[in-house]
Amino acid sequence: MTLKRGKRLTPEFLKQLRTKRIAVVHPNDADGGVLLQQLQRIGCPAQAFWPPPKALPEPTDVVFCAVQHSEAPTPLDWLGSCQGAAIIAVVGYENPTVFDDMLQIGASGVLASPVRSTGVLSVLVMALGLHEEVQGLRKRVLRLEQKLQAANQIHDAKAILMRTRGVNNTEAYRIIREQAMSKRVATEDIARAIIHANEILSA
Repeated sequence: MTLKRGKRLTPEFLKQLRTKRIAVVHPNDADGGVLLQQLQRIGCPAQAFWPPPKALPEPTDVVFCAVQHSEAPTPLDWLGSCQGAAIIAVVGYENPTVFDDMLQIGASGVLASPVRSTGVLSVLVMALGLHEEVQGLRKRVLRLEQKLQAANQIHDAKAILMRTRGVNNTEAYRIIREQAMSKRVATEDIARAIIHANEILSA
C-alpha cells in the first residue's frame, strides 16, 4: 500500500502509529464503543471524552471528534489545546452544516457512522499521512516567507547604504556582510539595524 508522496505503510510506520496519543471526543454510544475498541485492538493509547472538555491532555496527536446534526453546536473549546493534532470527524449526516463544522475543526479525515471496525485503521493512516504532509508544507512556506523577508530587508538596507554613502550595490552588500561577520550575526540582522537606524534619523 502506497501513501501520497511515496510514503509507505511500513512496519516502522505502524509501530509509530501505536505511539500516537489519541483522544475520542464522542458520546458513549455504539459508535463511540466500536471506535474505542478498534483503537485498542490496533494498539493505540486512546482516551474518551464526553461531553467535550475545555481542553485535551497535552500532547494529543490525533482527535476523533463527533460532528453531530444538532441545533445545539458541539462545544469546540478543546480545539485550542491541540492545534498540532490531526483531527478526524465522525459524521452520521451529510449536509452543509456538517460540512461547515468539519471545515471549522480542520478535519483531515472523515469516519462515517455507523462506525465499523474495518474503517478505523484506514482513516487513521490516511489522516495522519495527510496531516504530516500539510504540516511539512506549512513549515516550508514559513521558511520561504522568512527568506523572502530577509532578502527584502537586505535589499532595502543596501539601498540606504547606496544613498547615504554613495557606494554601489556590490559595495553596499560587502559592508553589510563584513559587519555581520565581525559581530557574528546574520546579514539580515545587520540589515534590520540599518533600516531601523535610518527610520530614526529620518523621523
